[in-house]
Amino acid sequence: MSGHSKWSTIKRKKGANDNARGKLFTKLARELQVAAGEGGPDSDANVRLRLAIEKARAENMPKERIDSAIRRGAGLDKDAAEIEEIYYEGYAPHGIAILLACLTDNRNRTIAEVRRCFSRANGNLSEPGSVAWQFTAKGYMAVNLQDTNGKASGLDADEIFMQALEAGAEDVEVSDDSVEIYTQRTDLAQVDKTLRASGILPDSSELIMQPNRTLSLDPRAGLTVLHLLESLEELDDVNKVYHNLELTDELVAQVA
Repeated sequence: MSGHSKWSTIKRKKGANDNARGKLFTKLARELQVAAGEGGPDSDANVRLRLAIEKARAENMPKERIDSAIRRGAGLDKDAAEIEEIYYEGYAPHGIAILLACLTDNRNRTIAEVRRCFSRANGNLSEPGSVAWQFTAKGYMAVNLQDTNGKASGLDADEIFMQALEAGAEDVEVSDDSVEIYTQRTDLAQVDKTLRASGILPDSSELIMQPNRTLSLDPRAGLTVLHLLESLEELDDVNKVYHNLELTDELVAQVA
């Protein structure tokens, strides 16, 4: 299982115990608002918005709240605060690169909160461009081969592998519990549509920043980095956290 899937699994397991639904819905609403503002309110023509809607529905976000966020982003609600997307770059201890995608209506508040997290973890914020070059924009999909109780879903990993490649996927990684599919950023919508038409329904489908290479740390050092990643994830204005830490089985076992 790749780093992206492992990190998502850790967050999902911890989130189930953190009772953070309100905070999650706030982040989802901001993503919907920015997506609608960027490409318009028509999800058929706006891939980012369609993915945001699917993610919100998967988290059981109320339809009224989804529609409200889209209206605000599209400028149909004149009283809505303007949300902008900002990227921050920095380094965690031991040289781990971190790229943050933030959605905020107050840059000063966001940068202060992000800087505080880095400082407390003995990391540091960097200049724009100093970290981003270590990541590449990709489309990402994951198909779970196990349910939430760890039981096999009955899906055929080999079939998913072949279908994904035929649909235009750039890379496919198969593990015991998931099939992860990577595409060119511009190909995500078409590959996703093709797989769904063939009966393969991804459990997640999103645009990501994939590290060009990962760095491995011993479990003790790795935990210090994970603590920083978690503190950044908890910030209301942080939408996504990307990093190049290799999540080894030993490290994941200590956290999850």
